[in-house]
Amino acid sequence: MKRLGLDQAINERLDLLKVHLPYHESDHVLNIAYNLLAGNTRLEHLELLRTDQAYLDALGASRIPDPTTAGDFCRRAGFRKVRLRGDTDFSQTEHLDRWHAEGVQFVFGMPAMRNLYEHAENLPRNAWKELVRPAKYEVKTEPRQRPTNYKQQVIEDRKFMDIRLAKEHVAEFRYRPCACDRDYRIVVVWKDLEIHKGQRKLFDDTRCLFCITNDFRKPSEEIVYEANHRCNQENLFAQLKGDACSLSAPVDTLVSNWAYMATASLAWCLKAWMSLTLPEGGRDGDQRRAEKYKLLRMEFTTFRRAFMAMPAQIISTGRRIVFRLLSWNPWQEVFFRLLDQLRTPLRS
Repeated sequence: MKRLGLDQAINERLDLLKVHLPYHESDHVLNIAYNLLAGNTRLEHLELLRTDQAYLDALGASRIPDPTTAGDFCRRAGFRKVRLRGDTDFSQTEHLDRWHAEGVQFVFGMPAMRNLYEHAENLPRNAWKELVRPAKYEVKTEPRQRPTNYKQQVIEDRKFMDIRLAKEHVAEFRYRPCACDRDYRIVVVWKDLEIHKGQRKLFDDTRCLFCITNDFRKPSEEIVYEANHRCNQENLFAQLKGDACSLSAPVDTLVSNWAYMATASLAWCLKAWMSLTLPEGGRDGDQRRAEKYKLLRMEFTTFRRAFMAMPAQIISTGRRIVFRLLSWNPWQEVFFRLLDQLRTPLRS
């Protein structure tokens, strides 16, 4: 962490302690992240690590914060801005007024109910505008020829039902849910669809997607893009909840539990940063790129077993700490290549 300057960056951006005795903010943050990397799943497991001399020697520390101190640190934390996103399962309308009163902004999907469809159908034509999706990436060289879409060929050859998107339009209107005392902003996306079977077009169809928000500043298109970006996070949520156990709630308030989750999620981020640090060049460039991609996509539990839970003898001498590995696993070559990369000077 000192090599990457992470501890210094945390201390510069997080100002919660008036006196840094004996710990800094980075000590508390990294203590929670290291607890999960060490294979623990609860905040109280820090007490076991406090008496583990091998663990303390590996960190080069004489002591670490206890669970009570770690919980108090989370209670000191706060957020300048909170923005909630989620699909229809998270749009709990009975809580929207309370969240809005607390200054929380949200963008939630809404079930396509009949009354919302009626609102959308009764909007004037000039309330709608075509939704043009931005390109997924910018072409920096020359556009490449698109590969053959074999999946589409199979769908047509076997005469499967095929729903194709023709156009999208976006509009907005105000709506007050039954459980709320104020109006909110509903952004609706109207999808013009074509239903095909094989190579024959059967008929046209339409569908609407709704999302509710208390953000009245952003254009409706940006609200749609933000809601769609959430759809790529299910795998991350599964990793953070099931493997890293960083989405637990060990403290007593909502804000302090958010602080714990954000801090504990750093353990998963460290895994991603390690994989992105790996070099790709050299004689075995293809193999190294494959290993880098596999490490980036690796489940947190597998990563912990391969890189963290390696049996080792830790010897603390007067000037250095010596690690003697006592077993072998297929990822040790990648592990040592990462160490070599961290020894090289960082580019400014």
